Amino acid sequence: MRVIIEKDAQAASERAAKLIADSLVTKPDFVLGLATGSTPLGIYEALIRKHNDGKLDFSNVTSFNLDEYVGLGPADPNSYRYFMQESLFNHINIPPENTNVPDGRALDFATYCQQYERKIVEAGGIDLQLLGIGRDGHIAFNEPGSSLGSRTRLKTLTSETIRDNSRFFGGIENVPRLAITMGVGTILETRKCLLVAFGENKAHAISQAIEGAVTAQVTASALQLHPDVTVVIDEDAGRHLKRKSYYAEVEESHRLLESN
Repeated sequence: MRVIIEKDAQAASERAAKLIADSLVTKPDFVLGLATGSTPLGIYEALIRKHNDGKLDFSNVTSFNLDEYVGLGPADPNSYRYFMQESLFNHINIPPENTNVPDGRALDFATYCQQYERKIVEAGGIDLQLLGIGRDGHIAFNEPGSSLGSRTRLKTLTSETIRDNSRFFGGIENVPRLAITMGVGTILETRKCLLVAFGENKAHAISQAIEGAVTAQVTASALQLHPDVTVVIDEDAGRHLKRKSYYAEVEESHRLLESN
């Protein structure tokens, strides 16, 4: 697991965007896994700038999002489909038919989730999955206690997640209690994972995910089992890490290699 600690959220967002952009350039038909929430906004803004500058072409890219609230349609401002359209898709040249966000209004969720998994496989698998992390250490909507082998499915949200997301819904009573989410097992099958976190409120979760035990109570800790994970955080999110000096040494080695 490569851990990159930047000074602040803006620098970390730019670094994460560069990692994604470099991957897209090497493989035009890239399959990109995307995330929602406040954390990736700066990353998406940086990718849009690169696209507008003629440095990134999304015309052959396929995307898959991690999750969606049950009951929300694509026109609902709180839906993740709406978020992705407004935050990224409407500003780049990715074909609409190449963008995949789970359907929160599916009539048969069990069948739909199987179809979502199959569509990922048919696309050739996800090349890079962008991830945020919850304050309790969850990835996607894989709440504490989720199986580390889980697949795309319905998931009941915890009271903490509902409370954390209530700011987007104008009150805790308006937050959906169910979501469709990629499973931990699904995420672990991606070729690369890019975990991003900013702020001191994520520091405990980051330390558990990176340096703690692998446990279903902190589903992000399962990333320790993945062969190719990069973590990009700001100094506040890395506050509780014990091996920061080593991570800095690794980055210096990377810098020297890339300069040769």
